Formats: sequence, structure tokens, C-alpha cells
Amino acid sequence: MKLYSTNNPKSFVSLKKAVLKGLPADNGLFMPEKIEALPSSFFENIEQYSFQEIAFQMATQLVTDSISKTDLLNIVEEAINFPAPVVSLKEGVHVLELFHGPSLAFKDFGARFTAQLMSHFNTDDKPLRVLVATSGDTGGAVAAGFYKTPGVEVIILYPSGKVSLLQEKQLTTLGHNITALEVDGTFDDCQALVKQAFLDEELNKKHRLTSANSINIARLIPQSFYYVEAYKQLEDKSSPVVFSIPSGNFGNLTAGLFAKKMGLPVFQFIAATNDNNIVPEYLESGEYKPRPSVRTLSNAMDVGAPSNFARMSDLYCSTWNIMKGDITGYSYNDKQTKLAIKEVHDLYGYTIDPHGAVAYLALKEYQENGAKKTNGILLETAHPAKFIDTVEEVIGEKIAIPNRLEELRLKEKEAVQMSTTFSDFKEWLLK
Repeated sequence: MKLYSTNNPKSFVSLKKAVLKGLPADNGLFMPEKIEALPSSFFENIEQYSFQEIAFQMATQLVTDSISKTDLLNIVEEAINFPAPVVSLKEGVHVLELFHGPSLAFKDFGARFTAQLMSHFNTDDKPLRVLVATSGDTGGAVAAGFYKTPGVEVIILYPSGKVSLLQEKQLTTLGHNITALEVDGTFDDCQALVKQAFLDEELNKKHRLTSANSINIARLIPQSFYYVEAYKQLEDKSSPVVFSIPSGNFGNLTAGLFAKKMGLPVFQFIAATNDNNIVPEYLESGEYKPRPSVRTLSNAMDVGAPSNFARMSDLYCSTWNIMKGDITGYSYNDKQTKLAIKEVHDLYGYTIDPHGAVAYLALKEYQENGAKKTNGILLETAHPAKFIDTVEEVIGEKIAIPNRLEELRLKEKEAVQMSTTFSDFKEWLLK
């Protein structure tokens, strides 16, 4: 598997270098040289495969000869060891539950696979330092995925006061090889600090730096697996399949595009956003205008300059009209999000989190405006208990809290206070 930078498609690196480096020196993002389709028979007989078998087949197709099949199978079996069930709300509307992993969020798939892949490639005696910016769920998933991984130290940057209490506890209470930095700013500020660190010559001489954000290609590979797993579980595969994806940094949607390139029959992707609606605006106007993010209930989507837009643009050769043929964008505010949480609960007896609620609204609007009948799958990316105050207030009743979340309430937060100034972050890293 060879990869190039979105800023330089003529320069290639190995998968090992791309995973351990995280970000190209030219500040682009790594992309596979090619994404080849799986045989049509794979999808025609998809019900015969377990989730792990699907993951292994897709991973093998993507990484080709970069890892032996034996090692790749071990990585898949260690990382993808929890389910991604589809729950039907009504005919044509289904929920793909992605919160059954250790941190109760979809990012467990990417974080655990990345940790296994890095551990496989990391043969250097010098510690590998993983820098991660989080707007909510990434930090907890990476903390759980990399906890006590030999030779790896994780530094998580999160925006102060802009993640839920339980999200914060997930990334600030583990200790050991996990350090949390509480940044006095937004997610975009955290992401900017991480990207600047990768480009700083002095830091890179002193440390081996990499990332477990979706800027690292290792995160996107496993996220493509559950799109196929969801398709497998559909009883009716005759209607066009539509995925509604709550979107912030757009790694999740980009992984879906990878799955489509590998042959998954997807009719349409829906980019469902909150008030940070940069990509839906682009799909409408053809103008990409990133701006500072604003805080919302669906905090994992509070991103004003989505990194993975560069990958999306690369996949479509920067051609707006072709991209908007495959992707439809919608955005909703917090009031609409709350109403959706209540509607899903009252109509279907299902408790959904704020991110899934945004995806529900987008799928509903798309289907109401559509000319043909579609089979819609919305991605429920986090357990509703992670947003317990909002959800309980809206539905008017208590919800069950998984034991591993309940235990966090009593743990003490440990975080280093950090400004948004890169010189302060650099000084801390150098020390």
C-alpha cells in the first residue's frame, strides 16, 4: 500500500510511515494511491460473513502487501471485537449503533485499530508520542484504545468547558501513559496546535510524533468496515441505500466514501451537521468557507475547519458538482436537535443521543424530499448516557447508565491547563 499527500500526489510513502508519521511534512493528508473494489460476489453473499470476516477482507484489500495476512488478522480480531447492530425504527429508517465499544462511541473502532497498527509498526526504542485533538468522543476512545500500550505515550488536547462531564472523565482519569491537556479555546484551536507541532522541526527532532485523530489514515480504514456490516444486516437490499452521518471533522463520512469505492452499493451519503455547517454550505454553493466553530449540544461535531474535507475534495478531484451528486448536506440547531430526541423517543420508544438526533433529522428531510423510496441508515455515534443531562431533560425520564460510565463519576480529573498559544504548547512538549 502506497500513500500520497493531498498536497503532493506525486510523492509516495509506505503505510508504516504514514501511520507512524500521521501527517505529511507539507501539511496535507495521506491518501491511498488506489482503492480497488472487492469482487461483486463479496457483496452478493455478504450475509455469510461475520463482522470480523468483513473487516479482514476489507483491510486486506486496502493495505495489500503492507502487512502479512496473519498479523493483519490478529490486528482485526483484537480491535474489532464488539458488535455494530442495526436497529429498525420503521420501514426504511434504521439506526446503526456504534457505541458498543469500550468508550461507548464510534471512535472505538478507529482508535483500537490504530493502536494495534501502531504497535505492530513501532519497533523503535524511542517512545512514540501520539498527539490527539478532541471535540468530545475521540479523546475517550483513544485513551481507552492506547491505554498501557508499550512504547506509546498519548497526549490529548480538549477544549475547556466544551465536552460533557462524562466525556471529560473518560480522557482525564486513566493516567499511566495518557495525559490530558485542557485548552482554553475551541476544538479548532486544539487541532491547530497539533498540526503546528507536526510541522515544527525542533519538536520532531526531539520526539517521534504522530496522531490518532482522523487526520491519521489508520483511523479511517476501520471506519469503512461498519458501513458494510450495516448493509449486511438490511433485510431489504432492493431499495437504494442511504447513510445519514453526523459530521464534524468528516472522517466518518470519508470512510463511507472509501467503502463505496470498494464496491458497497450506496445511493447517497447525507452530511448531517449542527450549526457548524461549513460542508452543507459548500455543497449548496460550491464555496468552501471554514470559520471558527460554535458550541452546540452535539459537541463532537463542533468543527469549523474540518480536516477531512481535503480528503473528500481529493476523492472527487476538487469537482464540486460531482461531489454534490453523491453527498447531500443538512444542518440543524440545538432546538431542532432536542425536538428530534423527543420525537424518536415518543414515536419509536428509542433513546438517541444529540449526534444521532441530527442524523435522524437529516435522513427524515432527505426522504421527505426524495423522489424515490430509499432504505435509510442513520449512524448513532455515541451512547445517550454520555449526554445524560440533555437527554433526560428532553425525554422526561431517567436513562440507564452503563457501569463503565457510572464508575467514572467518582474518579478525580487530572488535566494540564494549556493556552491556545503554540509557543506554550511547544515549551511543554520540549520539557
